Amino acid sequence: MPRSARVEPDRATAVLTLAAGVALVEGIEAATGLRADLKWPNDVYVARRKLAGILAEADMPAVTLGYGINIGPMAYPPELADRATSLETELGRTVDRAAVFAETLAALAQRYGELRDGGIDAILDAWRARSPGQRGAAVSWTTPGGELSGHTAGIDDQGALLVQVGNRIERIVAGELKWS
Repeated sequence: MPRSARVEPDRATAVLTLAAGVALVEGIEAATGLRADLKWPNDVYVARRKLAGILAEADMPAVTLGYGINIGPMAYPPELADRATSLETELGRTVDRAAVFAETLAALAQRYGELRDGGIDAILDAWRARSPGQRGAAVSWTTPGGELSGHTAGIDDQGALLVQVGNRIERIVAGELKWS
């Protein structure tokens, strides 16, 4: 019997941002043909440059989800110029904004329905398939005890990032990571 989000609301809530990431890359690809990758937990990348981001804010029992996609080329601040991109920059042509909006909303609705109906494992599998950095990427982060670093070792069934630090696995559920 498949797991049900209705039976596992905490798990479904934990995976919501990952489901939104999957939906964004699917919607972007449907609207433009551009394949994008995901970086845990809420970023969409093309060739190591950020294309879009997702923000989820929980005020239980509700979660507010927002996203932004860089459509047109813009003047990024110097510290971001080599780390940000846009659909039009990557494609070398103008993009139909309405099509991007419609396709991303349709993909979000489809993935939300899947999440609501208990398809959490399928969402996690789709996220893993779109996230080349989920395994083996060097990361560091600050904890109350100081800075830690290690290499990504995947995500667990709750959507937490797993990081190999020495001979142990750290489970990261939130926070700011530095990716090398």
